[in-house]
Amino acid sequence: MKPEDILNPFKSWHLPFDHWVSDGLGWIVQNYRPFFQSVKWPIDQLLTTFAAVLNGIPPVIAIVIVGLIAWQLSGWRLAVQTAGLLIIIGLLGIWGETMTTLSLVFTAVLFCTIVGIPLGVLAARSARTAAICRPILDTMQTIPSFVYLVPVVMLFGIGNVPGVIVTIVFALPPVIRLTTLGIQQVSEEVVEAMRAFGASDSQLLFKAQLPLALPSILAGVNQTLMMSLAMVVVASMIAVGGLGQMVLRGIGRLDVGQAATGGIGIVLLAIILDRLTQSAMTSSRQFAHVAWYNRGPAGIVTAVVRTLAARPASREQLRSDRQQVSNS
Repeated sequence: MKPEDILNPFKSWHLPFDHWVSDGLGWIVQNYRPFFQSVKWPIDQLLTTFAAVLNGIPPVIAIVIVGLIAWQLSGWRLAVQTAGLLIIIGLLGIWGETMTTLSLVFTAVLFCTIVGIPLGVLAARSARTAAICRPILDTMQTIPSFVYLVPVVMLFGIGNVPGVIVTIVFALPPVIRLTTLGIQQVSEEVVEAMRAFGASDSQLLFKAQLPLALPSILAGVNQTLMMSLAMVVVASMIAVGGLGQMVLRGIGRLDVGQAATGGIGIVLLAIILDRLTQSAMTSSRQFAHVAWYNRGPAGIVTAVVRTLAARPASREQLRSDRQQVSNS
C-alpha cells in the first residue's frame, strides 16, 4: 500500500459484493431455473383468465358493471363518477391497454393478499416471525424498484408474467405490515374476554381479531393496489404490456402525446381503484347494521323479489276471504 493510500484505503481494499451476487444468481439460474419456471404457471393461468374476462366484456357492459359495484359500495354519486372516468378512458382510445393493466394489477393484488394476510397474522401472533420479517420487509421497501428487474429477468425471463412477479415482490410489504398492525391493535380486553369464555386460538382469530382488524387490512390492500399500479411503468421495461408500455414507448420515441395519454390513463385508473377500495373500507363501518342485500342495487333487486313473492300469498289470502264471505 502506498503512503498516500493510507488516508483512502478503499482504493485497494473493497468487498467484491457485485461478484458474489452475480455468481450466486448465476448458480441459482443454472441449478434451479426449472423450478422458477414452474412457479410462473399459476400466475400465468390467473393472468390469462383475468385478461380474457376483462378484454372479452364489451366496454358498455363493463362500465355498467363497475358503476353498479360503485353504487353498491358507496352510492349513486360514486357510480356516476366511476362511470364518467371509464368513459373518458374509452374516449382516449386506451380501453384495451387499460384492461391489460387492470388484469396485471388484479393478479398481483390477489397473490399479495393470499400471501400477505397469513404472513401478517403469523407475524402478529409470533414475535420470532415478526423479528424475521421486519428486516426483510424493510429491505423490500427500501430497494429501488428498478433493482428488482435484473434477478426477475434472469430467473423468469421477460413478459407479463415476470412483470406480475416483480410487482408482487414490490407491493407485498404494505399488506403484511398493516395486517400485523391491525391485529396487534385489537384491544387486550377483547382478547381476555374471549379467552375467559373459552375461545380457542382459531375462534379468537376469526371471530374477534380479523373482524376488528378489517379496516387496517383493507388499508393494506389499498396500499398494495396503489403500489402495484405504480409498478406498471417500471415493469414495462421487461416487455410488460398495457398503459406502462405506452408510456415507455412514448418516452423512447419522444412522443409526448402517447406518453401523456398512457400517463393519464394510469392516473384515471388509480383514481377509480382508490375510490372503490376507500368506499369498501368506509361502507364496512357506515353500513355495518345494514345487510348488503338491503342497500344499493342489490336492495332494489331484493325488494322486487319480495314483492313478487308476496303477490301469490296476497292473492291466496284474497281468495280465502272471498270464500269465507260466500260461505257466510
